[in-house]
Amino acid sequence: MPIPVAAAIELSDDERACLEAWTRRTTSAQGLARRARIVLGAADGRSNTEIAERVGVSRPTVAKWRSRFAGRRLDGLVDEPRPGRPRTITDDQVEEVVVKTLETTPKDATHWSTRSMAAEAGLTQNAILRIWQAFGLQPHRCETFKLSKDPLSRAHRASQQPQQSRLQVAIEPVRLVQPRRASRSSRLGVPISNAR
Repeated sequence: MPIPVAAAIELSDDERACLEAWTRRTTSAQGLARRARIVLGAADGRSNTEIAERVGVSRPTVAKWRSRFAGRRLDGLVDEPRPGRPRTITDDQVEEVVVKTLETTPKDATHWSTRSMAAEAGLTQNAILRIWQAFGLQPHRCETFKLSKDPLSRAHRASQQPQQSRLQVAIEPVRLVQPRRASRSSRLGVPISNAR
């Protein structure tokens, strides 16, 4: 059985610059930076064993990423989509919910609820709740005072105004009369007797 020969890697200037940027960037995923180091080592003419020792991975891992880069170039190093159910809520829908929450109010309320936003956006209440939690939105909590748009609430406030002014008049300082001090025996609850 013949020994497999490692694929020769030739890099263009743009590919080398991109791979070097992936290895230096602090926000790169660790796996992507490791794959970039493997390909850069292969482009420098190192063997799979030498690259494996330098990067700290096994020889089969180096062979896998070397052959994948030879077949698909830079796209071969990026993570493939994971299995599972695809997303049903698009980024545009998420943006619409966030913008509406922050910049508008419903017609009949002072702030959005999950039910009203779900009806407006055409999503479920749970989806709205997850979006709000992901962005830290709490429309029921506000930093400023909001006046209610409810007409009954306005009428109630108007009817309360005269009572508040009457209360202010009634709360005037009143001079308290100090009670006389009782004798010691009456304070103790013992009847006072003149039998002495």
